[in-house]
Amino acid sequence: MAKHEELPIPIFSTLNPVYGEGSQLEEAQLRFDKLKSKFVEVFGNPPDVFARSPGRVNLIGEHIDYEGYSVLPMAIRQDTIVAIRKRDAGEAEKLLRIANVNDKYQICTYPADPDQEIDLKNHRWGHYFICGYKGYHEYAKAKGVNVGVPVGLDILVDGTVPTGSGLSSSAAFVCSSTIAIMAAFEVNFPKKEIAQLTCECEQHIGTESGGMDQAISVMAKNGFAELIDFNPIRATDVQLPAGGTFIIAHSLAESQKAVTAATNYNNRVVECRLAAIVLGIKLGMKPQEAISKVKTLSDVEGLCVSFAGTHGSSDPVLAVKEYLKEDPYTAEEIEKITEESLPSVLGNSPTSLDVLKAAKHFKLYQRAAHVYSEAKRVHAFKDTVYSNISEEDMLKKLGDLMNESHHSCSVLYECSCPELEELVKICRDNGALGARLTGAGWGGCAVALVKENIVPQFILNLKEHFYQKRIDGGIINNNDLGLYVFASKPSSGAAIFKF
Repeated sequence: MAKHEELPIPIFSTLNPVYGEGSQLEEAQLRFDKLKSKFVEVFGNPPDVFARSPGRVNLIGEHIDYEGYSVLPMAIRQDTIVAIRKRDAGEAEKLLRIANVNDKYQICTYPADPDQEIDLKNHRWGHYFICGYKGYHEYAKAKGVNVGVPVGLDILVDGTVPTGSGLSSSAAFVCSSTIAIMAAFEVNFPKKEIAQLTCECEQHIGTESGGMDQAISVMAKNGFAELIDFNPIRATDVQLPAGGTFIIAHSLAESQKAVTAATNYNNRVVECRLAAIVLGIKLGMKPQEAISKVKTLSDVEGLCVSFAGTHGSSDPVLAVKEYLKEDPYTAEEIEKITEESLPSVLGNSPTSLDVLKAAKHFKLYQRAAHVYSEAKRVHAFKDTVYSNISEEDMLKKLGDLMNESHHSCSVLYECSCPELEELVKICRDNGALGARLTGAGWGGCAVALVKENIVPQFILNLKEHFYQKRIDGGIINNNDLGLYVFASKPSSGAAIFKF
């Protein structure tokens, strides 16, 4: 039987396989009916096909996917649905018209040109669709698929993944867009290829995405978290213990990953690359060889482990402690080690140059120590789930790993913020076995592991201790609280619907 990731995106004629039964199904049916009637209202014709991709919550393994390490996310039920219709090839004006059911997002119009450049200085919500549009055409061409002459497309989007939440609303949008375009052109590819393609797509928007968000959105299976490995991409089902539930809670600080990339997300990608190159050189590589061969910390892990082996250990953090100083490095100090200017070391890539312009110094020790220790925690999490210990002990151990992960993200990687620190503390004070920031950080959500039997009380306590003052202050509406704090079980991945 073909492996899960080798299969194409499933095509369904009913909503049940994705949305289940009962109230969840009724809610989905209403959404699709509304989407269809709004599509007709905006564009004058019904859509040809629908595609959906879910958001995700990362349970453990933060900021390590772009360093080549495995991560452990699960899909959530909130998703993005894209309805699409291919216009007639004979039409004179070939346009991509992208509308949203939420009136907050104005209609965006682009030429039907797969080679168009995305204007990153002028950030528009429709850019995420264009990422998928460009990526699909590049990929289809490379696969020898005849994409024909460009045609106009009408697109209507409905997303329930909260934006800026660290739950991958952007990946859900890019994945559902790419899959909708594929479906409109009546082609389908294996899930692992779509996961890779959509990761590259999102880089068109200027974030150096590591691939986790797209992989889980495309490859998730109902009822399972997934251990996602990279190079090559593959997913391993991880059955979570039945007595525990994950609660997702929004800190209400928005994380604008694409907007703050130069100082936050992309800055860390650069710091990790520089840490890896410096470690490579200190562990015996020639500077030029390290610059050309070392892209991620996983590339020098072998050297670090060999060094640790001479000290009776297998922990790469030993090499970090020995060869990287705890004080921040200046650009000049790193250039002395690499014997080359930093822009040149980083291949003069535009995103890296933006980082170098904004950065005053580089914390190589802290970033490398986080990545290596977090990578170990991911495997400890998976091993714990598969161990023969009692459920009580298992839940406690998983909670401890989540707490350690948060400490590392907060202290070593510095991707937390005051609101997340407050929220994580309140979660722990109210019975969470473990709680940590999830997603890129700098705002967005926390995820807490809670015993199933205390979930309703736990959510009430969060409302009282964290959300009530924000409701009183007018930051959020009391009726919307369910959008900001909710329990989640692992949900299913991307799908195409033809009715």
